[in-house]
Amino acid sequence: MTHNLPFTIRTIEANDYAGWNQLYAAYAEFYDVEQTQVMRDQVWQWMHQSAPLIYGLVAVDEERNVLGFLHYRTFVRPLAASMGGYVDDLFVVPEARGQGIAGQLITAVVGIGQTQQWSVVRWVTADDNQPARACYDRIAEHTHWQTYQIQL
Repeated sequence: MTHNLPFTIRTIEANDYAGWNQLYAAYAEFYDVEQTQVMRDQVWQWMHQSAPLIYGLVAVDEERNVLGFLHYRTFVRPLAASMGGYVDDLFVVPEARGQGIAGQLITAVVGIGQTQQWSVVRWVTADDNQPARACYDRIAEHTHWQTYQIQL
Protein backbone atom coordinates (compact mmCIF):
# COMPACT_ATOMS: atom_id res chain seq x y z
CA MET A 1 0.00 0.00 0.00
CA THR A 2 1.08 3.56 -0.57
CA HIS A 3 0.55 6.66 1.53
CA ASN A 4 -2.50 8.88 1.14
CA LEU A 5 -4.75 6.23 -0.36
CA PRO A 6 -8.33 7.38 -0.78
CA PHE A 7 -10.59 5.55 1.63
CA THR A 8 -14.25 5.33 2.55
CA ILE A 9 -15.77 4.76 6.00
CA ARG A 10 -18.91 2.64 6.01
CA THR A 11 -20.83 -0.01 7.94
CA ILE A 12 -19.20 -3.41 7.85
CA GLU A 13 -20.68 -5.79 5.27
CA ALA A 14 -20.69 -9.58 4.88
CA ASN A 15 -18.12 -9.44 2.05
CA ASP A 16 -15.66 -7.66 4.40
CA TYR A 17 -15.16 -10.86 6.41
CA ALA A 18 -11.75 -11.92 5.05
CA GLY A 19 -10.16 -8.49 5.43
CA TRP A 20 -11.77 -7.88 8.82
CA ASN A 21 -10.72 -11.33 10.05
CA GLN A 22 -7.10 -10.67 9.11
CA LEU A 23 -7.10 -7.26 10.78
CA TYR A 24 -8.87 -8.50 13.92
CA ALA A 25 -6.21 -11.21 14.32
CA ALA A 26 -3.51 -8.53 13.92
CA TYR A 27 -5.30 -6.35 16.51
CA ALA A 28 -5.28 -9.22 19.02
CA GLU A 29 -1.59 -9.82 18.30
CA PHE A 30 -0.84 -6.10 18.76
CA TYR A 31 -2.30 -6.27 22.28
CA ASP A 32 -0.73 -9.70 22.93
CA VAL A 33 -4.16 -11.30 23.39
CA GLU A 34 -4.63 -14.95 22.59
CA GLN A 35 -7.48 -15.16 20.12
CA THR A 36 -8.72 -18.07 18.05
CA GLN A 37 -10.64 -18.25 14.81
CA VAL A 38 -13.65 -19.45 16.84
CA MET A 39 -13.46 -16.26 18.92
CA ARG A 40 -13.26 -14.03 15.85
CA ASP A 41 -16.19 -15.87 14.28
CA GLN A 42 -18.21 -15.27 17.47
CA VAL A 43 -17.61 -11.51 17.21
CA TRP A 44 -18.51 -11.61 13.51
CA GLN A 45 -21.75 -13.41 14.37
CA TRP A 46 -22.58 -10.82 17.05
CA MET A 47 -22.25 -8.06 14.43
CA HIS A 48 -24.42 -9.84 11.88
CA GLN A 49 -27.23 -11.39 13.93
CA SER A 50 -30.74 -9.99 13.57
CA ALA A 51 -30.35 -7.90 16.74
CA PRO A 52 -26.61 -7.09 16.77
CA LEU A 53 -24.83 -7.03 20.12
CA ILE A 54 -22.03 -4.98 18.61
CA TYR A 55 -21.71 -2.93 15.43
CA GLY A 56 -18.83 -2.48 13.04
CA LEU A 57 -17.48 0.21 10.78
CA VAL A 58 -14.67 -0.26 8.29
CA ALA A 59 -12.35 1.94 6.30
CA VAL A 60 -11.88 0.53 2.80
CA ASP A 61 -9.76 1.61 -0.13
CA GLU A 62 -10.93 1.82 -3.75
CA GLU A 63 -10.35 -1.94 -4.20
CA ARG A 64 -12.50 -2.65 -1.10
CA ASN A 65 -9.47 -3.72 0.95
CA VAL A 66 -10.17 -3.25 4.66
CA LEU A 67 -7.69 -0.70 6.00
CA GLY A 68 -9.19 -0.38 9.47
CA PHE A 69 -12.17 -1.21 11.63
CA LEU A 70 -14.04 0.07 14.65
CA HIS A 71 -16.43 -1.96 16.84
CA TYR A 72 -18.96 -0.11 18.98
CA ARG A 73 -22.05 -0.72 21.06
CA THR A 74 -24.70 1.30 22.82
CA PHE A 75 -24.69 1.43 26.60
CA VAL A 76 -27.06 2.81 29.22
CA ARG A 77 -25.90 5.71 31.41
CA PRO A 78 -28.24 5.56 34.43
CA LEU A 79 -26.73 8.53 36.32
CA ALA A 80 -27.12 10.73 33.22
CA ALA A 81 -30.45 9.10 32.26
CA SER A 82 -29.11 8.79 28.74
CA MET A 83 -27.51 6.42 26.27
CA GLY A 84 -23.91 6.39 25.17
CA GLY A 85 -21.70 4.74 22.61
CA TYR A 86 -18.76 2.60 23.62
CA VAL A 87 -15.91 1.89 21.21
CA ASP A 88 -14.55 -1.57 21.99
CA ASP A 89 -11.96 -2.01 19.26
CA LEU A 90 -10.21 0.26 16.78
CA PHE A 91 -7.38 -0.83 14.50
CA VAL A 92 -5.74 0.46 11.33
CA VAL A 93 -3.24 -1.55 9.29
CA PRO A 94 0.28 -0.23 9.93
CA GLU A 95 0.79 0.69 6.25
CA ALA A 96 -2.25 3.01 6.32
CA ARG A 97 -1.60 4.78 9.62
CA GLY A 98 -1.11 8.52 9.62
CA GLN A 99 -3.78 9.09 6.95
CA GLY A 100 -6.58 10.06 9.34
CA ILE A 101 -8.39 6.72 9.20
CA ALA A 102 -8.69 6.31 12.98
CA GLY A 103 -10.01 9.85 13.35
CA GLN A 104 -12.52 9.35 10.55
CA LEU A 105 -13.74 6.07 12.10
CA ILE A 106 -14.30 7.89 15.39
CA THR A 107 -15.99 10.79 13.59
CA ALA A 108 -18.35 8.27 11.97
CA VAL A 109 -19.35 6.74 15.29
CA VAL A 110 -19.83 10.25 16.73
CA GLY A 111 -22.21 10.96 13.84
CA ILE A 112 -24.13 7.79 14.64
CA GLY A 113 -24.29 8.88 18.27
CA GLN A 114 -25.62 12.30 17.33
CA THR A 115 -28.32 10.68 15.21
CA GLN A 116 -29.24 8.31 18.05
CA GLN A 117 -29.04 11.10 20.64
CA TRP A 118 -26.27 9.57 22.71
CA SER A 119 -24.78 11.83 25.35
CA VAL A 120 -21.21 10.52 25.02
CA VAL A 121 -18.86 8.30 23.01
CA ARG A 122 -16.31 6.59 25.24
CA TRP A 123 -13.36 4.22 24.86
CA VAL A 124 -10.16 3.10 26.54
CA THR A 125 -6.70 2.44 25.18
CA ALA A 126 -3.51 1.06 26.61
CA ASP A 127 -1.48 3.58 28.57
CA ASP A 128 1.63 2.76 26.53
CA ASN A 129 -0.06 3.06 23.11
CA GLN A 130 1.43 6.49 22.44
CA PRO A 131 0.53 6.75 18.72
CA ALA A 132 -3.15 6.05 19.45
CA ARG A 133 -3.15 8.36 22.45
CA ALA A 134 -1.68 11.17 20.35
CA CYS A 135 -4.57 10.78 17.91
CA TYR A 136 -7.18 10.57 20.66
CA ASP A 137 -5.75 13.60 22.50
CA ARG A 138 -6.42 15.69 19.38
CA ILE A 139 -10.08 14.68 19.06
CA ALA A 140 -11.35 13.76 22.54
CA GLU A 141 -11.11 14.66 26.21
CA HIS A 142 -8.83 12.50 28.36
CA THR A 143 -10.93 11.88 31.48
CA HIS A 144 -9.80 11.37 35.07
CA TRP A 145 -11.60 8.03 35.41
CA GLN A 146 -9.56 4.89 36.13
CA THR A 147 -10.52 1.43 34.83
CA TYR A 148 -10.95 -1.55 37.16
CA GLN A 149 -11.92 -5.10 36.41
CA ILE A 150 -12.37 -8.48 38.03
CA GLN A 151 -11.39 -11.37 35.81
CA LEU A 152 -14.04 -14.12 35.84
